[in-house]
Amino acid sequence: MKLRGVELTWLGHAAIRLRLTDGTVLLIDPWLSGNPACPEAEHTQERVDAVYLTHGHFDHMGDTLELAAAHSPQVFAIHEIAVFLEGAGVENVVGSNKGGTVIGPGGVAGTLVDAVHSSGLSTDDGILPGGEAAGWVLAVPEGPTIYHAGDTTVFGDMNLIGELWSPDIALLPIGGHFTMGPNHAARAARMLGASAVVPIHYGTFPILAGTPAELAAALDGSGIKMIEATAGVPLR
Repeated sequence: MKLRGVELTWLGHAAIRLRLTDGTVLLIDPWLSGNPACPEAEHTQERVDAVYLTHGHFDHMGDTLELAAAHSPQVFAIHEIAVFLEGAGVENVVGSNKGGTVIGPGGVAGTLVDAVHSSGLSTDDGILPGGEAAGWVLAVPEGPTIYHAGDTTVFGDMNLIGELWSPDIALLPIGGHFTMGPNHAARAARMLGASAVVPIHYGTFPILAGTPAELAAALDGSGIKMIEATAGVPLR
């Protein structure tokens, strides 16, 4: 897997930590303290420079408010979620939309891309509209280009994501029920042209029944490497 010095750690469910060679720490969809798949030692973080959110569901927004209060990271999200976070008192929020590229800590170029899913925000007053679900393409200077699909099914424009960004690594949901399962994730990986896939969003609850073994079987013969991460254990 072409990480080129970047440390990638799966924190359970869809939560990912990237540690760049200069020490910059990025979190994607940081559901930590309430996440049964996240190791307890990872419920708090020593350093967070940026948070990237794919959509508004609780299992992706997660600990964003707490992390913002503790570390004052830049928080990147689609416009509607950015407005919601600003209203909740979060500083350093950067709202954008699909196709827009933002430069974050460590010089990472992050582009919001499409996803096929919903994006409600859970509040004490019920579920509020949260814009549209998205994925992130994160291009690390002199490092890999990483695609986090967020929650989605497979869709035709994954071909276009592959053509435009040529991601080295794809982080793809495989649990099924709320997202695509292993067979469709394998099709997505082929469309993206990624050299490696790290499965996410599986096993947290029994209903998310897709497995890495099923993904590996569906990728057989493709030349795409399936990397089964262990929560809390860095990949280098």
